[in-house]
Amino acid sequence: MEKVFESEYRFLSILWEEEPVASPELVRLCSERLGWKKSTTYTVIKKLSGKGIVKSENTVVSALVTKEEVDKWQSEELLQRTSKGNIPAFFAAFLKDRKLSQADIDSIRRIIDEAEDGK
Repeated sequence: MEKVFESEYRFLSILWEEEPVASPELVRLCSERLGWKKSTTYTVIKKLSGKGIVKSENTVVSALVTKEEVDKWQSEELLQRTSKGNIPAFFAAFLKDRKLSQADIDSIRRIIDEAEDGK
């Protein structure tokens, strides 16, 4: 998957919530929520279509990828960029100088337990 920039992600958030949506309605939503002009919305639709992330057929726009897929890809990219894929190093850097609540600790433990069970 190609990189999804912040402005594209904000656009996708609207699309995921409303899809499938007619492009004139999407223009209206992007104007209201993002302050975009019509031309900006159509440019982003074209760019994301070129990346294989959205499709526009008969003026109806829909996503070809889920929010979860984009979030996972972006998380992997961040992990590679900042820690060369080393999860413990990434985790240590992220938690440095942070105080975790017991609820956070319990959630992290559940995630680790689920990852272990998945082996």
